[in-house]
Amino acid sequence: MYLLTVDWILLLEKLILIAIVVMASLLVAMYSTYAERKIAAFMQDRIGPNRAGPFGILQPLADGGKLFFKEEIIPNHSNKILFILGPSLAMLTAMMTCAVVPWSGDINLFGRTIPLQIADVNIGILYVFAVVSLGVYGIMIGGWSSNNKFSLLAALRGASQVISYELAMGLSLIALLMMTGSLSLKTIVEQQMASHWNVLYQPLAFLIFFVCALAECNRTPFDLAEAESELNMGYHQEYSSMKLGFYLFAEYVNMFISSAIMATLFFGGYDIPFFNESAHTDWGNWLAVAGIVCFMIKISIFIFVFMWIRWTVPRFRYDQLMNLGWKKLIPLALANMLVTGAVILWMHK
Repeated sequence: MYLLTVDWILLLEKLILIAIVVMASLLVAMYSTYAERKIAAFMQDRIGPNRAGPFGILQPLADGGKLFFKEEIIPNHSNKILFILGPSLAMLTAMMTCAVVPWSGDINLFGRTIPLQIADVNIGILYVFAVVSLGVYGIMIGGWSSNNKFSLLAALRGASQVISYELAMGLSLIALLMMTGSLSLKTIVEQQMASHWNVLYQPLAFLIFFVCALAECNRTPFDLAEAESELNMGYHQEYSSMKLGFYLFAEYVNMFISSAIMATLFFGGYDIPFFNESAHTDWGNWLAVAGIVCFMIKISIFIFVFMWIRWTVPRFRYDQLMNLGWKKLIPLALANMLVTGAVILWMHK
C-alpha cells in the first residue's frame, strides 16, 4: 500500500511538471510572436505593435483571440480527417520534445526531492531526434490533405528540407557524444558543470547544429516551405482559425525547444557561468530557481538570434539550400567526427 501511495505521488508530481512545462512553452511561443514583431520594427526603424495594452504587450492575446474566433473552413475536396490531423500532429510533436530537457537542478518540497525534468531517460538525444522526425508527417499530411497543388509542393519542400538537415544535425552530435559518452541530457549538463561548456571543445559541431536548427524550424533563410512569392502561403495555405494557429504556434514552440536543446548540449544548460553550484548547496531551492533563470536567459538569447537572422539574411534558393545541406554540412560534420575520434584515441594512448 505504501509503494502504491508513493507511485501516485510521483505520478502527480510528473503531471504537475508536464502542465507547467506545456503552459510555459505556449506562453513563450505566444510572446515570441510579439518579440519578433518588435525586433523587426526596431531593425526597420518603426514602432511595431503598440495598440493592445501598454507598449502592445497584449497583442499576442488579441492575435490568439482573432484566430480562435475566426470562421473555420475545411475545403470540400480535402481529406477531412487528415486535414484535422496535420496541425494536431505538428503541435503534438513540438510539445513532446520538451519531455527530456532538464530545466534546472532538483528542488525539495514537503520532504521530497523533485527533479525538474519530466523524464531523465538515458537515450534523451535519440528521443529528441525520433520526435522531431515525426514532425515531418505534420507538414506532409497538412499539405497533401489540402488537395491544393501549392500546399503539396510546399509540403514536399518542407519534408525534404527537414530530412536533409536532420542528417547533418545527427552527425554533428556524434562528435559531441563521443566526448561525453552519454545520451542523457542531464548527464551532459552535469559534465559541463564539472568542467567547461561543450561549445569550447566542439565549436564546429555547434555551428552545424545551429544552422540545421534554423532549417528544422523553417526559419529564414531556410523558410522555403513558406516562400510566399512562389507558393502563396505554403503548406498551410488552406488552413484557417486555430488549425492555422497550431501550425504557427508549432514553429515558435520548435524554436523555443531548439534553443533549449542547444543551450543544454553546448552551453551548460542551467549551469550558471562563473558560479560554483556545488559550493552553494546551502541556497536550497533558490539555487534551482537561479538555474531556471539562467537557462531561460540562454534560451532567450538564442531566440533573439533566430529572429535577428530572419530580418537580416535573405532567403536561399532551393538548390542553394540542398547544396548547403548535402555538399557542405554533411562532409563538415563527418570530418569533425573523424578528427574528434582521432583526438580521443591520441589522448587515451
